[in-house]
Amino acid sequence: MADGEFNPENANISKIDPSFIAVIKQREELKSKLANIKHKIGVYSAKGGVGKTTTAVNLAYTLHSMGYKVGILDADIDTPNVTYFVGYRGVPPRDYPLKPIEVNGVKIISTAMFFADSGKPIIWRGPMLTKMLKEFFADTTWGDLDYLIIDLPPGSSDAPLTLMQLIPLDGFVLVTTPQHIAAINTIKSGSMAKKFGLALLGVVENMSDGSAKGAKEVSEALECEVIGIVKASPKISSLTDEGKVPVLEDPEIKEVFIDIVKKLIT
Repeated sequence: MADGEFNPENANISKIDPSFIAVIKQREELKSKLANIKHKIGVYSAKGGVGKTTTAVNLAYTLHSMGYKVGILDADIDTPNVTYFVGYRGVPPRDYPLKPIEVNGVKIISTAMFFADSGKPIIWRGPMLTKMLKEFFADTTWGDLDYLIIDLPPGSSDAPLTLMQLIPLDGFVLVTTPQHIAAINTIKSGSMAKKFGLALLGVVENMSDGSAKGAKEVSEALECEVIGIVKASPKISSLTDEGKVPVLEDPEIKEVFIDIVKKLIT
């Protein structure tokens, strides 16, 4: 055990806040339940609309195409989009424990799977969102996975906070666009992750003009690597709108994500 690492067995429990003890216990329970998942990677940005879900989905399917067993967890509980991005429109049986759907070899869990009317908003307060997120980890039969890609909601409120506190993650891939405001918000995301001692695995610039201006700004501020530049492409947008995964449809797009994945897993 590293110096300074918390060991609940050696701690003076009477001097520790009960809420902190509860978090430690939940973390250990979830760690045990997720033992068959080798790597857990969050895809994150404080700003919506930067292509976070696009990045998460294409990373997952690229990993699968390289021979890995992969799952995607849509942690954007009240605004889920992963199922739409992969073309799934069904409503599976509400079995318990929860069972991921499988689309083109990748396992997926999302609140969108449990609502027949996709046009209705999911209006839940923070505690309900947090409870659902915990259930996705604790009560989903993922089986053996090499990688679980977690598409986080934007921002720094309940859902990302819960995930950072409770889930033993390998780290985060940050997503930005070239715009300065997007980079500023992505820096906020990375700073939050660093406060929890979580690794920043790299930054991807989406909808790029090729200059990597936003990604470089994030990289310099957070001292992490630029691992990918995904240029603005009408083809990515149109394929995604059709419910088709770009890396499964276009060899050039796939090569871009293969380069990102190689940097991510080495």
